[in-house]
Amino acid sequence: RPHTASDSPHRADQPMAPRKFFVGGNWKCNGASDDVKKIVTVLNEAEVPSEDAVEVVVSPPFVFLQQAKALLRPDFAVAAQNCWVRKGGAFTGEISAEMLVNLQVPWVILGHSERRALLSESNDFVADKVAYALAQGLKVIACIGETLEQREAGTTMEVVAAQTKAIAEKISDWTNVVLAYEPVWAIGTGKVASRAQAQEVHDGLRKWLHANVGPAVAESTRIIYGGSVNGANCKELAAQPDLDGFLVGGASLKPEFVDIIKSATVKSSSA
Repeated sequence: RPHTASDSPHRADQPMAPRKFFVGGNWKCNGASDDVKKIVTVLNEAEVPSEDAVEVVVSPPFVFLQQAKALLRPDFAVAAQNCWVRKGGAFTGEISAEMLVNLQVPWVILGHSERRALLSESNDFVADKVAYALAQGLKVIACIGETLEQREAGTTMEVVAAQTKAIAEKISDWTNVVLAYEPVWAIGTGKVASRAQAQEVHDGLRKWLHANVGPAVAESTRIIYGGSVNGANCKELAAQPDLDGFLVGGASLKPEFVDIIKSATVKSSSA
């Protein structure tokens, strides 16, 4: 159909600004105070592309968020690894979005496959979390991805589209959402999606957003890849046109995280 003014504030002859590369480090349930100091020291001393070229967010466990935030260089931000689905109250052990806002933690990771699998978080529950966190002013790294069984059954796109659809039905503004595609079979296994496999799913997700949410959202939303990303494979993955960065697990605890941040230059040199 023809491009109309309502699709986007940009005219067809004015391409939107390129999506800023995004690198997130998910520390998961790891570390002690000394480890936080060591990791942050490496990051603070690293020479990396400017904030104009790459957005960097690290996600320590809740108990280390304040320490990491206080020590971390100002051009890097922190994210919580989860938050509660609604306002705080009688929910022992949970952390509310309002608490994160109060502590000036700008980002939260939601819907990580480990929570979906180990804690039975459904698509709808994750979508409710995303909508509530956004409503409180948090920015969200929303995770989606298929299991090995689903990939082998050929249902990858159906699975990730259903996970994305649940979120799309609960939110209207995608400005503060980064979509993280993490094939479950590649997380922590050492297996990594080939660049063609990753690009195929990222392209499929962007087409889904275009058809179901709108062209402007499809063009501007960053879709990042997670799943055994490391210093050795990040550059060839970063070169894929629909891959806008990474959500890094194990390697985010190691110095090679700096190499992954530097892979942003693959995008800026090809822009």
